[in-house]
Amino acid sequence: MAIYHLEAKVVSRGTGRSACAASAYMSCSAIYNDYDGVQHDYTRKQGLVWEQVFLPDCAPAEWQDRAVLWNAVEEAEKTKDSRLAREFVVALPVELSPEQWKELLSDFIQGSSVSDGMCADVAIHDPDPPGHNPHAHILLTVRPLNPDGSWQYKTEKEYLCVRNDEERGFTAVEFKEAQAEGWEKQYPYKVGRKKVYLAPSEAEAKGYERASKHPKSTKYGRRNPISERWNSDEQLVLWREAWANAVNRSLDRYGFDERVDHRSNAARGLDEQPTVHEGVIARALEKKGIVSDRCELNRQIKRDNALLRELKAQVKKLMQAVKNSIPSLAEAMESVRGKMILFLYQLRYITGGKNRLPKNLNIMNDKLEEYVRIAGEIKEKSKDRSALLAEKKATPAINILKHRDLSRRIAELTEDLEELRSEKTVLLASMEYASDTPLSAVRKDVAAIEANLKKLEQQEQRYIAELNTALSEYEEPKAQAADFDPDELAMAQLAIRPEKEASVQSKVRETYGDKYDFWAMIGAQKDASRMLNEEGPHAIRERVHRKEQERQRENREPVLQHRKKDRGWER
Repeated sequence: MAIYHLEAKVVSRGTGRSACAASAYMSCSAIYNDYDGVQHDYTRKQGLVWEQVFLPDCAPAEWQDRAVLWNAVEEAEKTKDSRLAREFVVALPVELSPEQWKELLSDFIQGSSVSDGMCADVAIHDPDPPGHNPHAHILLTVRPLNPDGSWQYKTEKEYLCVRNDEERGFTAVEFKEAQAEGWEKQYPYKVGRKKVYLAPSEAEAKGYERASKHPKSTKYGRRNPISERWNSDEQLVLWREAWANAVNRSLDRYGFDERVDHRSNAARGLDEQPTVHEGVIARALEKKGIVSDRCELNRQIKRDNALLRELKAQVKKLMQAVKNSIPSLAEAMESVRGKMILFLYQLRYITGGKNRLPKNLNIMNDKLEEYVRIAGEIKEKSKDRSALLAEKKATPAINILKHRDLSRRIAELTEDLEELRSEKTVLLASMEYASDTPLSAVRKDVAAIEANLKKLEQQEQRYIAELNTALSEYEEPKAQAADFDPDELAMAQLAIRPEKEASVQSKVRETYGDKYDFWAMIGAQKDASRMLNEEGPHAIRERVHRKEQERQRENREPVLQHRKKDRGWER
């Protein structure tokens, strides 16, 4: 089933990552990073289905080579904690083929990233076994481009200048024009024991000494409006919505009914709180409107038991008041029949749950095994990376070759960990868990599913016993009806049956609310008719109609004979 997953991450030097390493990892290629002199080789990595670089019209053509593109990104960023790229990890619909995945990703990237001026590097991974976790990595540039293909600034120094006691911010280019209009930069001057920002003309007139050569400026500078928009929460929501729309268009185009939704439960108007975890099966079934989830199961069983106790008391009271008359027998038989319909409705519901739970349990066990494997690898590789970081710290700076080798190995482990964490997050998302869900919680839910399966089996045996009891109760008025005309009794039952069935439906609707299953009720009614060997209403009415015609014909024959005799006497 198609699931929605879009994980947004930032590739930053501050976290030990590099754009070249990230690109090499996702494309299963080898890229040499000119910035730190590390060769990143992932040519042995398996599971790559497709990779491609997408460029806006203004980007240099040589950037089609991802090594050239990401080395250009590394060169443009100067600080040790620079943000180099933005990475999306998206889950691909298992319903679509690899060619359809390519079409889906191309449409999404061209429409939401490249058209906005970003360079995009994309790769599809479908690790062994194929089809169990298809996903794509999308690496995007974070610095806008000028029309000539050069990089724009992320932030620009903004000087706080003053004129006639008015303060305003200007960039270096803007200040050249503002200076001619009388604006001055402000510098720190020693005023007694304090440092005060003043314009040079004012400070020199008072004989103050400048304390620093650095003028007053804003804390973060003038941010590029494009970069600021790309980094906003609003833009992330737009990207998430764009991915959901792209997936749904593809599913619709190729004839699939499944749909995904990027919105939270609260945004969709659902009552479930996403912070309350009720188990993967329970939540998945409840979103589909199916009653047989863990929490709803317990609630519904309690309501059903109360409803059934009420029905049993009513039927028992009615059976005690049965008299040997067709109306009373019809009333008793139809009341027991209504109770049987209710039991049969419950059995249909339980059977549906029993059919789904083993399949879901097998899926959960398989995914739990995969989760344990991934968690083990993350733990092992994290330990190895910590050891390498300690070794690098202890290695003298003069040993350049060893430093490079350690940097390369650390980068490889970092990318391995990023991929494993993404795989873990996608796996948890496919089970409808949060990304930080511990292993113990998953195991607890699997145990709960197994307990629910046993509980359903116990409930099934209970309702089967109740149904057999109801059949026995039906035999008593049926035996009393042997002395009456069966057709007359059947017509009396048909006369009150719609009211009885409507009463049962009303009670079930009241219990289940919007989760009431109309077709399950129709099936329960048919099951009750088969168990009681009832004839169809049409056949009963047709037979009674024929008998009535024969009776009328027999009543007319003596009258005709009498008229013939009268005509003979008159002669």
